[in-house]
Amino acid sequence: MTKILIVDDEKAIREVVKEYCEINNYEAEEAEDGLIAIELINKNVYDCIILDIMMPNLDGFSAIKVIKKMCNTPIIMLSARQNEEDKLLCFELGVDDYVAKPFSPKELMARINVILERNKSNFKELLVFGDLVINSLGRTVTINDEPITLTPKEFDLLLFLAKHPNIALSRQYILEEVWNYDYFGDERTVDTHIKMLRHNLKNYRDCIVTVRGMGYKFEA
Repeated sequence: MTKILIVDDEKAIREVVKEYCEINNYEAEEAEDGLIAIELINKNVYDCIILDIMMPNLDGFSAIKVIKKMCNTPIIMLSARQNEEDKLLCFELGVDDYVAKPFSPKELMARINVILERNKSNFKELLVFGDLVINSLGRTVTINDEPITLTPKEFDLLLFLAKHPNIALSRQYILEEVWNYDYFGDERTVDTHIKMLRHNLKNYRDCIVTVRGMGYKFEA
């Protein structure tokens, strides 16, 4: 399910945006400042981030700089500040859109939908990491043009990790996303599959890095 992170110190705004996200069948999570947002982004993968500028503890400008080092998730800025300098700075920092307060929730959702559709159109069939090539549509993996045999679940696991390079992912989150939310297995299931996957990846086994006390990440 598409997951949206709403970052704003105004509870009323978070609730309104969350309600409209849920109407559009998006899962929404909330953060009241930039520090909390960064903590959530470090643990989860989001499809879009709605970010306010003026917030306590860590403002939107500072949060963007940190977030952009962590992931390439699209960001839409929300702000009551409408001067041209702020807008230009946001775009220089890499935001995808800028929405001035007060705003229409319907218009905001339309902008979110445009960004999500654009990202879908940019989806790559082939994920290439040196001589390691993952064909997401053909569900094949090759190393030095030699096919690698993986079980369906091993492939799903590798593809999920490779789609989120350099992001630390918890075992629980991997379990939920790869084995689905209705899976009630043990987190050791992830460890077992990672062990088998590393064995099959041969010289590329070190691409899958253990994050102590948390889970794993794929280092591109």
